[in-house]
Amino acid sequence: MENELREAELRLQAAQLAGDVDALDELLDDRLIFTFGADTFTKADDLELHRTRAQVMSKLEEEQLTVLVEGTTGVTWFLGVVAGSVHGSPFAARMRYTRAWAHDDSRGWRVVAAHASTVE
Repeated sequence: MENELREAELRLQAAQLAGDVDALDELLDDRLIFTFGADTFTKADDLELHRTRAQVMSKLEEEQLTVLVEGTTGVTWFLGVVAGSVHGSPFAARMRYTRAWAHDDSRGWRVVAAHASTVE
C-alpha cells in the first residue's frame, strides 16, 4: 500500500505542475481542507485556482518524500522547492507539505487534509 500511496503523491505533484484540473479532481477528496499559514482552502478553491490559471506552478522539485500507511489512512510528507505565480505575482520557496490521505477501493487514494509551510 505504501507504494500505491507514493504513486498517488507523485501523480498529485505532476497534476499540480501541469495544472491538470481533472487529475486534481480525482486525487482531492470533496471534504479537503488545505491550511497555509492562517488561511484554509477547500477543494473547490484549489480547483478554481488551477482552472482559471490564477495559480501556475513552473517548478516542483522534490527533495524528500516520506510515506506512512495505516490501514486505509496514509500520510505523506513532502519537502522541496516550489515556484510559479499566484494572481500574477511570482513566488519561489522551499516548502514542506503534510498530506493526510484516505483510501477506498472505488476511488483509490484521495487527499482529505493538507498543510503547507515555508522552510528556511
